[in-house]
Amino acid sequence: MSDADRPAVSDADLLARFQNSTNRAKGSELLGFRIVAVNQAERTVEATFEAREEFTNPMRQIQGGYLCAMLDDVMSVAGVVASGMTHVMPTLEMKTSFLRPAMPGQQLRCIGRVVKWGKTIAFTEGEIYDAEGRLLAKATGTAMPTPFAKFK
Repeated sequence: MSDADRPAVSDADLLARFQNSTNRAKGSELLGFRIVAVNQAERTVEATFEAREEFTNPMRQIQGGYLCAMLDDVMSVAGVVASGMTHVMPTLEMKTSFLRPAMPGQQLRCIGRVVKWGKTIAFTEGEIYDAEGRLLAKATGTAMPTPFAKFK
């Protein structure tokens, strides 16, 4: 990796910046979103979410819409990281596969990554794991990298 390719901020510093931010999205706060690892070179983010009782369906499992929101969050943040913190990542489409139920009362681990960054579109992936490390759900997404300045 050349000096030009190196990120201006280390992964550890960027992680601290996310963890100490006071400007968090309300929906992310509701889900218990907490970033625990950032890897700029691999364009990945790892985060945890809380599987809260309030998120359950009549079968006492976490309703799929909440899991989709968690995946969307972590994939979008992976895009922000991949952009060098210059773009937001509005999701254009997302497909989610549910592999096993998520149960309340545990911390869920999510990994989001950017698979391809094009001129106008980025492709993302995400996974959710339960406390025992079992894969619960997977998603793929298409997002539109948009400079932060357009949202001011």
